[in-house]
Amino acid sequence: MSKSFPSNSRSMIETILVVLLLLSLLLAVYDVLRVFFGVLTFALIFSVSFTGAFEWLVRLVRGRRVLAAVIYTILLIAIIALPITLIISALRHHVREAIGWMNDIKANGLPPLPKWITNLPLAGEDISSFWQQLQNSPRETIATHGEPIRTALRHILTSGAGMVGTALQFIAGIVISAFLLVSGDKVMHPIKAVTVHLLGRRDGLSLIQATTVAIRSVSIGVMGTAFIASIISYIGLLIAGIHLAILLSALIFFLVLIQLGPLAVWVPLVIWMASQGHTGTTIFLIIYGVALLIVDGLLKPVLIAKSGGKLPFLVLFLGVVGGLAAWGFTGMFKGAIILSVSYTLFDSWLERRNVPMTMTPHQRSDVPL
Repeated sequence: MSKSFPSNSRSMIETILVVLLLLSLLLAVYDVLRVFFGVLTFALIFSVSFTGAFEWLVRLVRGRRVLAAVIYTILLIAIIALPITLIISALRHHVREAIGWMNDIKANGLPPLPKWITNLPLAGEDISSFWQQLQNSPRETIATHGEPIRTALRHILTSGAGMVGTALQFIAGIVISAFLLVSGDKVMHPIKAVTVHLLGRRDGLSLIQATTVAIRSVSIGVMGTAFIASIISYIGLLIAGIHLAILLSALIFFLVLIQLGPLAVWVPLVIWMASQGHTGTTIFLIIYGVALLIVDGLLKPVLIAKSGGKLPFLVLFLGVVGGLAAWGFTGMFKGAIILSVSYTLFDSWLERRNVPMTMTPHQRSDVPL
């Protein structure tokens, strides 16, 4: 004799099945869109960061939003494409030099090291010893140090591919952000509706505002630091009499923007000046480079704190540092958003419980949960 389920049990089973189906659908959507998360992150960053500038551009072209989007896209891609073009051009030049150098080594053997390298403090003697081994028995020396050499080459190739990939994501993000900016507030209506429906009007709008402030503050910190670092670099390169100062400054802007720092340009420049015997210029570049590193390290948190609005600086700073360590460049924004949203929700929950943020832990323990 068959027994039928009670109506409430059947309703619970149906609810569980619907929830499982919804979770499966969300996982499928995640797998489909996971490839585009980096591009969409950049699109969100650009659209939030340049909203004010884009609206000013719209007013400048008398309300033609599509024309403003085209100008916006061309300008930003030009800023991104210029350093990439310089990097590719420099790589092509150095590859040709490396091929010619290797052919010369095959014909004439390894040349002696310059004296300034052998006289380097701490490392000069070790470099000279290794070079001597290469001159006497190159095959055995390469076989002995083969793994570190392969690791270094692999790291160089991976870094180069990562820079190119990041640049391509930048460009795609700029194009998508242009579409978002053309739509204006219309693109935010579904997000606001869902957030307000789930959390209520007050908490939903606070959450969106916290996300916007987090993105804008990190953008101002990162882009502002890159811009100021490139200007400082340009002044130093002009004082040192370096050719192509404006192009090297543009390259430093891009490297600081993607958090690789100015050393990728500054160190080879210092080594080149030292190898050419320009001792005074070398010392000046070393001192100036240290000052540039200090500015790069201190300016970013200051700009983030100034543009963070009501969000505590510590929340944004921990989000930026933790996100950068966890996910790389885009992680700065993800970490800042996650901690800002979490702080906003926690603060809202405390306000609903009438627990001031300034209460001591002992006082909060007396509040019923």
